Amino acid sequence: MNKKLRFPKKSLAVAVATSSLILGQSSIALAQDSVVLEEVIVTATARSQSTQDIPFNISAVQGSDIADQMIVDNADLMRTIPGVSLIDRGHKNSGIVNSMIIRGINVDSGAGGDIGYNTAGPVSTYVDNTPMFANFLLKDLQRVEVLRGPQGTLYGSGALGGTVRYIMNKPNTEQLEGSIDASYSQTEGSDGDNVSFDGVLNVPLSDRVAFRIAAGTLQNDGVIDYNNLYQTVDNIPVVKDDDGNCLSVSDPSLSLSEINNNGSCYTSKKDADDVDIWYARASLRFEASDELAIQLNYQVQEDEVGARRSVTNGIDGWGNEYGDFEGGATYLEPSERDAELLSLDVDWDLGFATLTSNTSFYDTEADGWRDNSSLWTSGGRDWFDRWYTGNPRPAAFVEAGVDEDAFVQEFRLVSNTSQGDSFDWVAGVYYMDQDRTTTNFSHLYGLREWGDACAADDNCRGEPFWWSGSVHDMDSTLVRDETFEDLAVYGELTYHINDTLRVTGGLRWFDNELTNSTAMNAFFAQGVPVPFEDYPDQNEDDVLVKLNVSWDVSDQMMLYATYSEGFRRGGTNSIPDEGTFAELNPESAAQYTKDTVSNYEIGIKGGTDRLRYTADVYYVDWQDPQLNTTTAWWGFFMAQNGESAATQGVELELEALLTENLNMTVGYSYTDAELTDDLIQPQSSEVIAEDGQRLPGTAENVVTLGFSHVAEFSSGMSLNTRLNGYYQSDTTNHIENGVVQDDFDSFSLWNITASLLMDNWRVSLYGKNIFDEDGITGNFPSAYFSNDNGVNESYFGNNQRDYISTPRTLGLSVGYNF
Repeated sequence: MNKKLRFPKKSLAVAVATSSLILGQSSIALAQDSVVLEEVIVTATARSQSTQDIPFNISAVQGSDIADQMIVDNADLMRTIPGVSLIDRGHKNSGIVNSMIIRGINVDSGAGGDIGYNTAGPVSTYVDNTPMFANFLLKDLQRVEVLRGPQGTLYGSGALGGTVRYIMNKPNTEQLEGSIDASYSQTEGSDGDNVSFDGVLNVPLSDRVAFRIAAGTLQNDGVIDYNNLYQTVDNIPVVKDDDGNCLSVSDPSLSLSEINNNGSCYTSKKDADDVDIWYARASLRFEASDELAIQLNYQVQEDEVGARRSVTNGIDGWGNEYGDFEGGATYLEPSERDAELLSLDVDWDLGFATLTSNTSFYDTEADGWRDNSSLWTSGGRDWFDRWYTGNPRPAAFVEAGVDEDAFVQEFRLVSNTSQGDSFDWVAGVYYMDQDRTTTNFSHLYGLREWGDACAADDNCRGEPFWWSGSVHDMDSTLVRDETFEDLAVYGELTYHINDTLRVTGGLRWFDNELTNSTAMNAFFAQGVPVPFEDYPDQNEDDVLVKLNVSWDVSDQMMLYATYSEGFRRGGTNSIPDEGTFAELNPESAAQYTKDTVSNYEIGIKGGTDRLRYTADVYYVDWQDPQLNTTTAWWGFFMAQNGESAATQGVELELEALLTENLNMTVGYSYTDAELTDDLIQPQSSEVIAEDGQRLPGTAENVVTLGFSHVAEFSSGMSLNTRLNGYYQSDTTNHIENGVVQDDFDSFSLWNITASLLMDNWRVSLYGKNIFDEDGITGNFPSAYFSNDNGVNESYFGNNQRDYISTPRTLGLSVGYNF
């Protein structure tokens, strides 16, 4: 049953009060001088337009503002944009899982992020014209555009909550230019340093050809101390012999009794979650004529992260309480990622319209490791004790990876408008061919060596489950190969009824196919070939609709109303239907279908030379929401559909020049997001979340605030000072009522930057998260992933973890432009 549109009185009061302030803008006492707000031009609608002329809610952040605020990653950026939520799991996970949420469209847990999800993210992301999630460092950007609400007609699959576009700087044929920047900072909780170096060079090769390259590195020491790490040899925990020596489990001096009964030695690592990133982007632009431009781009980034940025609460197996920046895993949990993008963009002005061709190839490979030992010991599971009784050194460690590559081709024709034209239009054809491999290898390190010794020792106090000489220490494997093909034809047509009233209609027809071939195995079948099983193909086609009406009330104000649709492609699950690990009712969860949203929105935007504002109310009806979860019996990864959910809210954004030198931005969003029907586990028919359950990861209230002040001196120097604040109210961790559920308190984050500009030089002092807030947005709760019984099955670690924001960071940056 669909939910009726409703808003709390308090939120309506805020909206009405703000609208009254906006409508009475002429009475605002702003200093009267010649300085005006800079017009923001975007290309979200496939043509260059001011944000104030686009009849839907869009925000744009200029690349220069991003650089001036010392913002280098997506988490910091999204917290400057009202209406956008983000589950911040740090650098380890940020290159693997898209965790952005717009308008509350999300049902996935804040606990995840270590594996490649079955489903695509609910917010589509573009690097220039390529639809890919890469999370590149935010360097040498022209701007970032954030489109709120479903954008299905122009942007296709995944644009449920909205779309984020990262627009890179283009080569400039007019002048030689470049920059060099260096930064040094220290972060609370770390004994080390953070450094970064960046360089940009733009070289005109002729009047019509230019080359641009940007490259750099970011190296941050970590803040999290791992205190209970196993000492290992080849990942296998060492053995502490009867004399207290730490020896490899294969050491011939160890007796069977020592291997069977003695525990391991432990060590620690400070500042384990270090980050090492390097990137490069090169572009060659050829302006063949005034009508034809061709640009070739190549972008690459490599990330290496030493561990996760999370803290553990509670105690370890020795009864010691974890400190402020300590993690309880028994293995380091690093990650690494390589991302490459090659694209060719052609723009040809045909007179009546501009033809654009975008051809892209991208490849991303990501691998992450996680300590799963607590999964076997906590929550009353006691799996080590049940299946491997007596194992003195329990260790579960998982390797997970994602390898995705794609070819994308899009042709788009955009009408060239002139004064008096009655129609504007956009028409395009889109094609994607994507291959994706997801892997998950789970090891019980040291199990084979202990099992062999135990089988040879009549006095062994335990017995491994299903033991034989062919057994090794990999207890389960998953290799899932998917191919996805998407063909779409789309168009939008705007009819100018008169000079002030416009109507836009849009359609997108799509036809996609996903195939899934998966190899799975469990419980140590070493040497036995694992055949790939082909699962049923998923074929889907449909038509998406958009309708928009906008009216210029005056030269300074526009009203608009929008109905828009979005979708996210479906897929198939890899669920065994026979053998030892046959699942309960596997056919009921073999596939998950596309989910769709219908968005209803009314808004107002406008401004003067000194003031700019946007306000809207919306309601989103979400049908068949996709949830990444696990199977009912054996816990294999899968995705399922729910019945329905709905989100509704208010979004407000204001920018004002308070004085000639002082700029202020304010943003507010209220989001009410919840299920509108029970969420049923398809295999067991169990209700796992009830109608009315709040959707995870989204705060009801989010406020952003920014001040920028410029002080100019007679010497020609100037001081640019920026203060930015972000506040979000409490959030919840999971949609299901179970051990993964948890609630997180509200928090605020404040950043400040002071930059002294002189000639071509810039010297900046900056502070991020200056009040050192934890800012928790996701976790693995104690009830699900800990060491809840102290010493449990000889396991002394604790994998409970809270994902925290980057602690307080203070730094110095120096730059030179030429």
